[in-house]
This record gives sequence, C-alpha cells and structure tokens, in this order.
Amino acid sequence: MATAKKPAAKTAAKKPAAKKAAAKPAAKKAAPAKKAAPAKKAAAKPVAKKAAAKPAAKKAAPAKKVAAKKPAAKKVAKPKTPRKPNAAFMKPLTPSATLGAVIGANPLPRTEVTKKVWDYIKKNKLQDEANKRMINADDKLKAVFGGKKQVSMFEMTKLISNHLQ
Repeated sequence: MATAKKPAAKTAAKKPAAKKAAAKPAAKKAAPAKKAAPAKKAAAKPVAKKAAAKPAAKKAAPAKKVAAKKPAAKKVAKPKTPRKPNAAFMKPLTPSATLGAVIGANPLPRTEVTKKVWDYIKKNKLQDEANKRMINADDKLKAVFGGKKQVSMFEMTKLISNHLQ
C-alpha cells in the first residue's frame, strides 16, 4: 500500500493544477499498464506516451516499405531467361597492322582486344608507377597511340578503337 501512495504523491507534486484533470483520464487508460509496468515509470507518463507514439509511427512506416518491396520482387522474378551479352561487343574485329604487332593479327572481339593490350602492358611493366592510370608507351604501343609517349587508360581505349575494323 505504501508503494502505491508514493507514485500518486509524486505525480501530484510534479504536475500543475491544470494538468491534474487531464491526468485522471490518462490514468484510467493506463490502468492496465500500471499492473505490468513498475511504479516508477507511472510518474513519467507524458514522456512514455510520446516515446510510444514515435515507435508506433516507425512500425507503420516499415510496413509500407515491405508492401512496396513485394511488387518490385515480382518484377525481378519475371525475366527467367539468362542475360545475353551485347552482340556488338562479341563481334570479331580485325586489328590494324600496328595493333596486330601487340595483340596478334587474328580477329577478336573488343573485350578480348582490351584484355590482350592490358596483358601486354602488365607483362612489359608499362603502367606508370606514380600514377597507375597512365600508360608509358614502348615502341610498339607508341605507334598505336599515335606517337604519344604517355596516355591515360581512358584515352588508350579510344586510340585502340581507331585501329579496329
């Protein structure tokens, strides 16, 4: 009995007279919660209500997100056929004589040409040590790069495409 009187005294001391009337209906609503919750938490009802309202809003938001995700998952599941490579990349192209000295004269797809050029660059250690994006050209690559001694890797692909037919 002594513990039940203490929380009531604390709530009356903390709340102004205007809030006492509002506290009585709230106490009736929260009566079942008092049984489950400790007596100390009863004094912090306004804070608990605000905190309880926020998680409830958060719980509602994920439910909407889950509903939004379900149609997206169905759209992803529809295409059952495996992804096909782009035919333009797979089309064999004949390299010029200068590029053929580096990768060989056989017709190759663009992807393979790029791989072979990078293999040549790494084999001969032509990648710049300070800036890995730059390629230092040797005699064979200088002819492919149009006489430039150093080329960026992005410019390199543009220059190589000029030597493919």
